[in-house]
Amino acid sequence: MRYADRHKAERWGRRAEALACWSLRLKGYSILARRQRTPVGEIDIVARRGSVLAIVEVKARRSSEDAHSALAARQRARLARAAAWLVGNTSGYANLSIRFDFIVIVPWRWPRHIADAWRDGE
Repeated sequence: MRYADRHKAERWGRRAEALACWSLRLKGYSILARRQRTPVGEIDIVARRGSVLAIVEVKARRSSEDAHSALAARQRARLARAAAWLVGNTSGYANLSIRFDFIVIVPWRWPRHIADAWRDGE
């Protein structure tokens, strides 16, 4: 992939994550972190509503089907490891219920938030 293409994809990804954050805020979530880096992987969005800590993966694609197919089992496992590391190394997260959410961003559509999209180990 050329530098210009990577740069364009990076900008599109950042805009998609910003849109996902706004949609979560409108639903009453507090955004705790964006692009949270851990030694075992990156989490797009860490959000909280009540006693639920949502580990959110954002996929921006041309179609909803493309976005869904981009979230493979390997990536879900990486997110589970990153979430476990984050909860174990951040005070205040241990007493929260961890949930894995998925937000699909498709051009000219409102973000689709899939709460509890998968469970650890699936």
